[in-house]
Amino acid sequence: MRLNRIVALFFRHVYLYRRSIPRIMEVLYWPVLDLVVWGFITVYLAQFRQNLPKFIPFFLGALILWDILFRAQQGISVSFLEDVWSRNFLNLFASPLGPAEYIFSLMLVGFTKLIVTASIMAALAWFLYSFNIFLVGISLIPFVLNLIVMGWSIGIITTALILRFGQEAEVLAWALGFLFMPVSAVFYPVAVLPPFLQAIAQYIPASYVFEGMRSVISKGGFPLDELLWSLGLNIIYIVLSFLFFYWNFRVVKKKGLLVRIGE
Repeated sequence: MRLNRIVALFFRHVYLYRRSIPRIMEVLYWPVLDLVVWGFITVYLAQFRQNLPKFIPFFLGALILWDILFRAQQGISVSFLEDVWSRNFLNLFASPLGPAEYIFSLMLVGFTKLIVTASIMAALAWFLYSFNIFLVGISLIPFVLNLIVMGWSIGIITTALILRFGQEAEVLAWALGFLFMPVSAVFYPVAVLPPFLQAIAQYIPASYVFEGMRSVISKGGFPLDELLWSLGLNIIYIVLSFLFFYWNFRVVKKKGLLVRIGE
């Protein structure tokens, strides 16, 4: 056994990190994200020495709703990657298919998958933990729709970035959605965040959804203000995401990069 061969192979792997976003994210992104999210959860729980306010509904409801957002995003970005991995993307656009038709088809596929996943999670939450998310009431439906639209916006942006930058950006299909988790106040209220993150959370539609969910569970009623803020932001972001995809699609076609997708 030779030390020089071991060291040579070690440096071979180290050098890969210099220009590899996925490897850098493996070392820095996920550990920091876990620390931030669970750190804020700890801060939130530390405020209650004895009685936690509706602890189980808050956390299980947040988990199900966050999965809805994440699956909506994945329904677009991962479905796009399946076309890339199968080297079918160029064939699709050799046909009369337009970019908008392609995106809307991915949204439909993602919505179908989402219904199945959300139904299974709701059933398991009721069977394992006696938590019926439908007890939150019909007021939950417009908030869920807002989460789906936000997930679509993230998915379209992710698809555009992968289309533009190629294989190196594929990790964004899993990572970009989680970037919004700390400022979406999924498991804790916005008030727990430091001031600069609270300012960012004001522009995140999901933060209003999760604040609204906690308000419905703890106080009842219908948090109309949160719904309107979330809806307004989502309309802006979904339009911008389509424009961003169109712009990148045109750039990729102009530079002749479309033929390299999936190679």
